[in-house]
Parts: sequence; structure tokens; C-alpha cells
Amino acid sequence: MREPATETELNTLPNVVLLPLDVTDPAQIVATAAQAMALGTIEVVVNNAAIPMAGPIEGTDEAALQKIIDTNLLGPIRVTQAFTPHFRENRQGTFVNITSVAGLVTFPLASLYHTVKFGLQAFSEGLSYELAPFGVRVKTVAPGYIRTDFGAKTRPTTPAPYYDLMTSFQAVVDRMMDPATTGSTPDEVAAVVYQAVTDGQDQVLYVAGSDAQGMYDRRLAVGTEASRREMGTLFLGTHYAPAH
Repeated sequence: MREPATETELNTLPNVVLLPLDVTDPAQIVATAAQAMALGTIEVVVNNAAIPMAGPIEGTDEAALQKIIDTNLLGPIRVTQAFTPHFRENRQGTFVNITSVAGLVTFPLASLYHTVKFGLQAFSEGLSYELAPFGVRVKTVAPGYIRTDFGAKTRPTTPAPYYDLMTSFQAVVDRMMDPATTGSTPDEVAAVVYQAVTDGQDQVLYVAGSDAQGMYDRRLAVGTEASRREMGTLFLGTHYAPAH
């Protein structure tokens, strides 16, 4: 984790070793991977680091653009690179990349988040071919809404022309996402991660949560373009005006 010294829960568990890891720091990734491998044979690497991002691309500055790509896409790729030789040489191991339903389905005002999650999904599927001959599996777990404060960390900058769109979008999100009842708990997502690691299946994608499964099934049922139009109407209402 980025700041092990501030942790108050994981460091109380038996057989847990905390190491510093900022996935935007390539040198630290190499050093921390070496420390982890020095503890013994690694069987599973879970790439879970991510930051949220919402809002129109016009309101995204260069620093925010680099941060989300560096953390959500390049970070997991770098970590995977660091552990791949270890897995290949041992002819076993499983990478689990936590993607998102946002890597399978799109909705308005989240183009950058979709970019990194679709990218991580594609990276994982592509990587599965080249590592399979060495006994190494690559899995993705795609949750929907999770009952944590992850989404609360999003503070988009909204340029004036997009204010009505963002207001409509946020109103729909607030109606749909009741923190007490909507989506999955962290434990439920963890159970899907465990399934992916232990089921022995030649399967890359695991969708976690009924909300994510419902959105994904709908996209598959109606097709990409119909799904896109449905999402535009759902989240933007009368503000959704497709170009002709």
C-alpha cells in the first residue's frame, strides 16, 4: 500500500506483511516485488490500485489525465511485468486485475475511467494468451457499485457548458445508488476474486455483483449502439441529443 505506516487494521492480522507500493513509481514497484518474492514463492498477484474519475474531458487538466492513466492502467501493467518472470520460471501463478463494469459498459461523463478500465480488460485478455503456455493464468474481476467511499473521492471539474449534463447524471446516480442496499459489499467482491483464483477454469472475465451482471447482460442482449443510446437517455434525459 502507498502508506503502510498509517494502516490500523491489516497490520493487526496474523501472517500479513505490509510493504510500501505506489504503482506510479516504477522503481518502487521493482524493489517491493523483490521484497515480496524474497518471502517465498508467490502464487497470486491482485492488482487493485485505482482512483475514480468522472466529468467531461474538457474539464480534465493534464495532471489529472496523467494521474488516472498512470494509476489505473500503467500501474497494474508495471506490477504485472515485475512478477511475470517469477511466475513464468515457476510455471504457475495467477494475476487478478480488478477492472469494473465500466470496462464492459459505457455511460456518460466517465470517458477517462472507461478508457483505463476497458484498457485493463483488453490488456488482461491479450496477456492471457502469452502466459498460458507457461502455466500462468490471467483473470479480471469486474464489479459494479461497491459499498465503500471510493466513489465519494470523485470531485470533477465541470465547465459551464456541461453543468446541466452533470447535474442530470448525478441525480440519476444518487437515485440508483443507495449505499445501504445497492451494489456489492467488499466481502462479496473478495469472494469472486477467490473463485477466480481457485476454480481452475480457463476463464478471464468474472463479473461481480448483480448490478454489474445486469448491465453487462443488457449490453450483450441489445448490442453496443443500442446500449449506448439507452445509457445516454437514462443518465442525461432530455439533454441527450445524438448528433445526426
